[in-house]
Amino acid sequence: MKPPVNPDINRFKHMGAVMPADTRDRLAISADRLQSINEFLMSPDNKLIDQLLKVIDKYGGVNAIREKAAEAGKLENLISQLKELNSPYLADVEWLVEQKEKRAFISLEEYTEKARRADSPKMRDDSFAVTLEISACNFFPWINAEARRSIEKGDLMPGRYIRVRGMKESEGDRGDLVANAAAMRVLGASYVETLDTKGTDGANVHLGGPETIAGYFGGVGQPNEYAIQWIDEYLNYHTTYGVKQVLNLNPGTVLLGYMLHKLGVDMEFKISVFMGNDNPYSVMWTLLTAKLLSRDDGTTPLIGFNFSNSVNNETIELSARVREAFDFDEVVRFEHHITETFKSIVRQPYDRRDELVEVAASVKNISAKHEGGDPETDGAQEHPSDILDYFIPQADIEEAGIMPALLGNYLLKHEAVNSTARALLAAGIPVVASEVHG
Repeated sequence: MKPPVNPDINRFKHMGAVMPADTRDRLAISADRLQSINEFLMSPDNKLIDQLLKVIDKYGGVNAIREKAAEAGKLENLISQLKELNSPYLADVEWLVEQKEKRAFISLEEYTEKARRADSPKMRDDSFAVTLEISACNFFPWINAEARRSIEKGDLMPGRYIRVRGMKESEGDRGDLVANAAAMRVLGASYVETLDTKGTDGANVHLGGPETIAGYFGGVGQPNEYAIQWIDEYLNYHTTYGVKQVLNLNPGTVLLGYMLHKLGVDMEFKISVFMGNDNPYSVMWTLLTAKLLSRDDGTTPLIGFNFSNSVNNETIELSARVREAFDFDEVVRFEHHITETFKSIVRQPYDRRDELVEVAASVKNISAKHEGGDPETDGAQEHPSDILDYFIPQADIEEAGIMPALLGNYLLKHEAVNSTARALLAAGIPVVASEVHG
């Protein structure tokens, strides 16, 4: 029997040549297929869903989780936690508040005027604004070092920060985790934490160290019970510190995140580059599931995802068409690596700035992620940036005496962020920086 015609089929015709109706319509998903999915999800015998609901109940249910997270994330409550901890970072957070109140940071308007040239094209509207993103800001003191440099040099602070430091270590570091959350609220920037429940935490008992490195290609993630453990860890930080956005790198935890959000918890996540979204079909798969499990208001917890560093502009443009078809233009950010750490992840030189300027003229809601400094500068350092540095415990960093070098690497990323900002503004493309520049 011929499947029914999808009533939304015409929305997708702009994506390519129109095939004969009797061929294209075979892709339509029939109502009985969707019904079988709904029956499975809502079945009282579904043990997979039971496990998710059990974790939610552990934290008091959906309404309690939302109330706790909202309270925990308020700046005044984060500052109170720093006081209770007698944290040395409290003074630094208060200094940030003071700088914001006296408008010590350059305004975006003034920065834009300085970046524009006589031959710069007319500025596009704000819907084309590219979010300035830096990764990874693993230690709270780096934020203040960056802020001092921004004030001194008239730089922009990024609009988005990524952290991949162990959260339990950060929590135990004199209030580092709390201070970072407070700083993000002061700056008016979004940020992402990386939960400790991930593939490098010993979840795969058969892997361990460089001698099994090849195994990580097929064994990293959250195996067996670790997917539910990831949700449990998220809800702990969500309700204790108001942490909202976290990194997601496994299909199972991505699906659980969709369901947690649909059930009413206001969680958000970004999908890691390690998920491998490197072609428009993988993007379509990602967005298709997000659409199926979106809320009635059209929102999804998927607020962004990193493309693989191998994508070209055509893939980004085609992916944008998928995103548009699912009404996710303003919901899901495309996070694109513009620079990478100099060591241990890509061949250098890696610099996608010119390609970004080109694609951002037509594709909206892009984030320009800076994982390394500009390669010619980064590579000249005695200690170039290295992705493996992200996973060194703080005690080992301090014992090796390399914390100043890691801060130097981070500040080079900050310089790269501003090089990108100037290039975009000169090309007539607005940028999203921290709100302290407003």
